[in-house]
Amino acid sequence: MEIIDNINKLLGDDLKSTITSDSKLKIAASCFSIYAYEALKKELSKIDSLEFVFTSPSFVPTDELDNIKKQQREFHIPKIEREKSFYGSEFEIQLKNKLTQKAIAKECAEWIKKKAKFKSNATDAPMQQFVCVKESNKNYIYNPIQGFTAVDLGYQKGNAVSNFITKFDEPNMAQMYLQLFNQIWSDKEKLKDVTDVLINHISTVYKENSPETVYFLILYNIFNEFLEDINEDVLPNDMTGFKDTLIWSKLYNFQKDAATGIINKLETFNGCILADSVGLGKTFTALAVVKYYELRNKSVLVLCPKKLAENWLNYNTNLKTNIFAKDRFNYDVLNHTDLQRKSGYSHGIALDRVNWGNYDLVVIDESHNFRNNNAYKDKETRYQRLMNEVVKSGVKTKVLMLSATPVNNRFNDLKNQLALAYEGNADEINEKLRVSKTVEEIFRKAQEAFNVWSKLPPERRTAEAILSTLDFDFFELLDSVTIARSRKHIQTFYDTADIGQFPLRNKPISFHPRLTDKPNTSDFNDIYRELSLIKLAVYAPISYILPSRIAEYEAMYDTEVKEGKSKFRQADREKSLQALMTINLLKRLESSVHSFRLTLEKLKHNNLITIEKINEYQAGKKNINLGEQNPIDDESFDDEDIENISDVFIGNKVQINLKDMDIHSWKHDLEVDLTIIDNLLKNMYEISSKHDYKLQHLKSLISTKIENPLNNGNKKVLIFTAFADTAKYLYDEIAQEFLDKYKIHTGLITGSDAPKATVGKGYDLQSLLTLFSPLSKEKSVVMPNESREIDIIIATDCISEGQNLQDCDYMINYDIHWNPVRIIQRFGRVDRIGSKNSVIQMVNYWPDISLDEYINLKERVENRMMIADVSATGDDNVLSSKANDISYRKEQLRKLQEEVIELEDLKTGVNITDLGLNDFRMDLLNYVKTHKELSRLPNGLHTVVLSDDNRGLVTGVIFVLFNRNQSININQQNRLHPYYLVYISNDGEIISNHTESKRLLDLVRSACKGFSEAIEKAYILFNESTKDGKDMSLYSELLEMAISSIIDVKEDKDIDSLFSGGSTTALTNTIEGLGDFELINFIVVQENK
Repeated sequence: MEIIDNINKLLGDDLKSTITSDSKLKIAASCFSIYAYEALKKELSKIDSLEFVFTSPSFVPTDELDNIKKQQREFHIPKIEREKSFYGSEFEIQLKNKLTQKAIAKECAEWIKKKAKFKSNATDAPMQQFVCVKESNKNYIYNPIQGFTAVDLGYQKGNAVSNFITKFDEPNMAQMYLQLFNQIWSDKEKLKDVTDVLINHISTVYKENSPETVYFLILYNIFNEFLEDINEDVLPNDMTGFKDTLIWSKLYNFQKDAATGIINKLETFNGCILADSVGLGKTFTALAVVKYYELRNKSVLVLCPKKLAENWLNYNTNLKTNIFAKDRFNYDVLNHTDLQRKSGYSHGIALDRVNWGNYDLVVIDESHNFRNNNAYKDKETRYQRLMNEVVKSGVKTKVLMLSATPVNNRFNDLKNQLALAYEGNADEINEKLRVSKTVEEIFRKAQEAFNVWSKLPPERRTAEAILSTLDFDFFELLDSVTIARSRKHIQTFYDTADIGQFPLRNKPISFHPRLTDKPNTSDFNDIYRELSLIKLAVYAPISYILPSRIAEYEAMYDTEVKEGKSKFRQADREKSLQALMTINLLKRLESSVHSFRLTLEKLKHNNLITIEKINEYQAGKKNINLGEQNPIDDESFDDEDIENISDVFIGNKVQINLKDMDIHSWKHDLEVDLTIIDNLLKNMYEISSKHDYKLQHLKSLISTKIENPLNNGNKKVLIFTAFADTAKYLYDEIAQEFLDKYKIHTGLITGSDAPKATVGKGYDLQSLLTLFSPLSKEKSVVMPNESREIDIIIATDCISEGQNLQDCDYMINYDIHWNPVRIIQRFGRVDRIGSKNSVIQMVNYWPDISLDEYINLKERVENRMMIADVSATGDDNVLSSKANDISYRKEQLRKLQEEVIELEDLKTGVNITDLGLNDFRMDLLNYVKTHKELSRLPNGLHTVVLSDDNRGLVTGVIFVLFNRNQSININQQNRLHPYYLVYISNDGEIISNHTESKRLLDLVRSACKGFSEAIEKAYILFNESTKDGKDMSLYSELLEMAISSIIDVKEDKDIDSLFSGGSTTALTNTIEGLGDFELINFIVVQENK
């Protein structure tokens, strides 16, 4: 008898010296590893036979253990762990990481067929574990052993405190063990033969795996906890029949993914923000979600800006233009502003009788308009009413928010939108999120990171820079409650064969027309100079109140904010209004001579009325009260400034008694303003439409387009302007002329008046747009008897969102909206996936000044908008000027002259598109419904795909690693921890490191999904270069480099964290290297020769 301590003397070495060519090996152990076979390959190849008993159930079907839900806990189920250890246990990581698993498994399978038989304990009864080497004249017993692995043989280090094994050859004792083994071996009740099952199982390692299998195996490993947590209650219920609806059949594959994900998030978190890019059809996606809830007998409300109401109303009414009439949508539509009204009607609904608390689902279009702003005296904001009367009261309300820009430079905006989902009670969502911090802390940290980033020089202020400073919790939160994909993402990672591509965008054409061709008239700069002299005193009466009376008015009209810590003064509100009106004058001038002239006339009228009241007072009339001046009317403003104006005028109108004012100073300033206005009007009256150079240029441009179409036979032109006055002016000047000249029809859509067109009366907005874009609006279905089409549409921004007008290939911005987002949204009407046009064109009309002059002018004016006490609200300012960082604005506008920019490329803050992991979870969820085998597949499987530069697949390998030292999440930057993905080229260059987890999963999906068979050409090349998997030295070296890169990135981030403020990850945890990581899967990207 001797003791083998597996330190000085190893079990493996002893077996090598004991086994002979006649040996019959009998082993009872918990597991068998191919690396144990490899270590003893020479000896095992010459033995007579092996009989192996798995002492606990392995590779045998048991109803209890085969239940898929229980098998999802991969690292907690002993049966699955035992079966997987066949391909290397957790302590054989270094052997596995040599990547020779395939070659060893193949050899091992051949050896088993010739020499070995495997049986498994099929009961719960425990069995002793030992090894018996039977010779013709002697038997050797090794007892006890744990398993038959490289660790048990002593060749790899395990975690056991001691691993002593007793070897004895005393005949009687050895015979007893041998008889025990033979007795068990022949017991058909207790043991089941698993040899064939095992051979089939091994084949999964050395067979050529399909890319799709490996893709889903990667997802299963990373997201199996998601599968455990999921239950039928939070998944779309197919029994509702929502997939049989017309709206569902109209969705593209990526829209169906979004709709499924939204329902899951609404059921789990009660809220979701859909922020897909412009042109990806958010409205249809939202309609599919609405239909799902309607089919479950839920009550639905759509809250949208007034300008978008028509679009939503088209789908819930029994009209011919409703392509979804068959689905019988039944939701209510109300405007955002209706939340501030207590009476009257909106879209046929009596506002004093709305049962606000009875909506199960609220869809908020343009949800970024809902910011929690308490800056108005004794007045409930829209946000507060929405929260209190709709969300908190009555039935449990789910909230779906649609927004192209949910995150700007204030994370508070996003936080307040999300608060609608959890009814303002953060504890409710904190419990459901897999985060270590509260929602409040997460947003505070994100804001701190953003503030540091925003102060970086422009060249360093990149998307990568901000994303690298935001932590895991922020991404986890976003991933839980948002869905946001860019068009680039859809094109790259989705199969768009059935959809078609986005059309090719021509470089934008820019024109800078002068005001008029008449000599001796003012140009833009002359007018800008005069406008800068106007005080607009008519809108600032508070500024002229006598010092002795000011306290009384402050008490009446100043508003306490920030719980009384600060004040928002009425004087500040007036200054903001003056700035708004100045901006409006500039915008109107940029738009058209006609609009500018109308505004000046209205301004002159206001001044004259005010001066008349002052004259009456001076003539002896007593107690003249001056009501707050109405800043003209909605039509005089673009859509964003209407929001701002309504913000300024929330609450009671200011009433001032003239006896409390310094009327001499005020009258003087009013008269000075009047003189400037009269002078400007004199100039404008000289410019008739015939001498309006910009208008005449537009006519010539449209004629050229009609006579020389971009795409064969396409005469369509879409003209956008910010102002209804300009739109009407253009229609009056263009419509009849082009009908006479080219026999083509023109339509006018302003949102403020009924639509108008040369095809005649009786057409509503949807009818006109259907005639303009007959293919995308399915004219053959909804208006089959109408033969005419409209080729020119002149519109305001009331149709810049939510409309699919992709039959058109030519869009003209007659004025440049001061918010570049609006320009992108306008172009998104024609720049849509599935367009039949091969190319599309954007044309921009700019003022006749240099871009720098233009931006500097805007900067000066917008700076006036920043009110005296910005801190008063804790927001940008009360008017939310929406003026982002000027250097960005300059860059955006410059870019707009050269290219059509993506919304996500605006760099106005944190871009959340393409950060979500929801698509992968939904992929996995759908796959496991019909594929139960994922939990049984071993680690280390690989597949081979071909390189494709268009999809970002360069020659190299993508490794999926599991960090066994789970306490280490490297700098909290890896959202998939403890799983790490690294993409490395064959020459050792890191293509994507482990912090780019979303991009890496996208690449894996793009490379693998849809390839259900092994790619023969890729495998032939791979097998040639690796000698059928025997020579994996290149990939083993690359694996070491990949793991080293993880450590290098951690060290770099550690050093950064020491100097960036906040907590540091330096000196906390270290990684030893190769042994800390287990290879889970890898994808070889083979050069496509």
